[in-house]
Amino acid sequence: MRARPGQRGAAPAAGRTRRRRWARTTLALAALAAAAWAVRDVPAALGRGPRGARADRVQRSPHFDGRTFRNPVTTRTLLPAPGGDALRELFLGGRARRPAGAVPLVVPDSAAPTSATADELAVVWYGHASALIEVEGRRVLVDPVWSERCSPSARIGPRRLHPVPVPLERLPRLDAVLISHDHYDHLDMATVRALRRDQTAPFLVPLGVGAHLEHWGVPAERIVELDWGDAVTVAGLEIVATPARHFSGRAFRRDRTLWSSWVVAGRTRRVFCSGDSGYFDGYARIGDRHGPFDVTLMQVGAYSAAWPNVHMLPEEAITAHRDLRGDLLLPVHWATFTLAPHGWADPVDRLCRAARDRGVRLVVPRPGERVVVDHPPPVDGWWRALG
Repeated sequence: MRARPGQRGAAPAAGRTRRRRWARTTLALAALAAAAWAVRDVPAALGRGPRGARADRVQRSPHFDGRTFRNPVTTRTLLPAPGGDALRELFLGGRARRPAGAVPLVVPDSAAPTSATADELAVVWYGHASALIEVEGRRVLVDPVWSERCSPSARIGPRRLHPVPVPLERLPRLDAVLISHDHYDHLDMATVRALRRDQTAPFLVPLGVGAHLEHWGVPAERIVELDWGDAVTVAGLEIVATPARHFSGRAFRRDRTLWSSWVVAGRTRRVFCSGDSGYFDGYARIGDRHGPFDVTLMQVGAYSAAWPNVHMLPEEAITAHRDLRGDLLLPVHWATFTLAPHGWADPVDRLCRAARDRGVRLVVPRPGERVVVDHPPPVDGWWRALG
């Protein structure tokens, strides 16, 4: 039987149509699978809000207004930028926001401190805000983030600009872990779970943050929640939660948990950790009550004209350090993640100029470098070739 006119080639055309539809469907399913894979860890990483007794403590805090925590002074987390200037500056500002080469690391033969003594004070900066403080033979880990990204997803989000100098499992025995607030670049689910497994130290956190840790399997007896002004003694160290000017939140609901700076005090040595904070007059009050400090770990990076109230400029970090009556300043919160429109080396370049002009003692260690506070290495400008 002969094909009618117009039918010749109809079957091959229909086959091609079916193949195209199959290909489109396959691509769509692959894209959906890839998206699901990329965000599969997000629900757990978002954490959980305070419940039960933790929620009751939040409600009783004088810094909680019934809905959210409040800063000690009027604060706006984001200022309006006409014509989208903030986004344009972030993506098209033209500054080198990554180092031009490999960031030099100091990788010790052993993670244990060398020649630690009962009265020695030392700090190891691992990058961004993560640091190990050794006070009179005790060890306190601050804002540990060992993941490749500071994000709710392990597969998308800001990625490290340098490796962590020491694997988490090679850290020495810790006496306490401090968390300043629940943003992803300070509170990391994978790191918390590893510390829960490999260490026995308690986690000291601001009010409400303990709910995240419990959600990730940290036993309640290892979680100590503190309001501003609360103090606790751990392994002979007095640790005090002090005010900061910032905000909190891991999803769309903000400020349901508190943010904090920290005082770590031994018998004779004192350390201040700023966490994230805009400049405010509370630093002078902290200095009057808890200072002077042998060393301050001050946030100097991730600043912008769009959010001047919640992160300090390097020059403001110098002012805060002096308000605190600090001796040696060690800058943190720079070099590891690109979180703001400034250049990669801008924070320490500006900090060095301000410190020189105002007579402030400064140390700028490489990631992993152990700084003995009484004998800090000279500032050698190691970052300048990379900026």
